[in-house]
Amino acid sequence: MSTEHEDFSDSKPLTEETQSPGSKKFEELNAEEQKRIMRSISNEHEPKDNHYRVRNIKYGEKTVTGRVIGRNKVVIPEEEVAQLSQYHCTNKEMADFYGVPLQTFMDNFRDIIDKNRIITKQRLRKAQLDLALKGDRVMLIWLGKQMLGQAENPISSDNNQVLPWLDDDADK
Repeated sequence: MSTEHEDFSDSKPLTEETQSPGSKKFEELNAEEQKRIMRSISNEHEPKDNHYRVRNIKYGEKTVTGRVIGRNKVVIPEEEVAQLSQYHCTNKEMADFYGVPLQTFMDNFRDIIDKNRIITKQRLRKAQLDLALKGDRVMLIWLGKQMLGQAENPISSDNNQVLPWLDDDADK
């Protein structure tokens, strides 16, 4: 897999040549006219029910570091994929969350997903053992059955028959 990817940063600063004609006209207006235009734009998109209106939306830019995948060059942070896989999200859920095809997502993140799911299983196993060693009877019984092959029904390993009870010994 190639580590080269396209540079998405702006190579040219905003200048007279790179500025759109509409933004040039907007800057030529005085401050009062600019405010009036901005109010009219925000009123056009205002919902009918003000109860659900989000106010003071702040927009900005941020740089995302991660793997660039897919035809659309989606940047997906490895730390987020690791966290989601520790929560045991399905591969489909993670691919849909980032908006990339499932197979593309799996081809690029299989190593991170497998590693972090193993980490979660180890942490869960440790928590179970800690709980059992503190004296939780239910956890002790369950782990005995799972890890040690213990069973509630005593069965001999030779012929898988129930062990006989000796009533004679109980009467003495």
